[in-house]
Amino acid sequence: MYYVPDGTIRCGYYECEECGSRFLDLKIGPRILCPYCGEEADMEIGPDEEMPEVRETAVLLQVVEGEEEVEKMDMLLSLAATGGDYSWI
Repeated sequence: MYYVPDGTIRCGYYECEECGSRFLDLKIGPRILCPYCGEEADMEIGPDEEMPEVRETAVLLQVVEGEEEVEKMDMLLSLAATGGDYSWI
């Protein structure tokens, strides 16, 4: 599959408040870091640097359960992301 591994039976459907992208993720929580516009904070800071701020901008829209439902949602989202290009399948 495009967003999650084959055989996934439960995942989260998210939308980023900043970039507007929608995606599936194995992590399920009220908010997570967007894989497209969010950056993981580099926690190795020097003595003169401030602690970086991690902004979790992706909001959980729905929990998708069931292997068939996850596969269907993944396919629909991947078609939107690839512009209907089936060559990756």
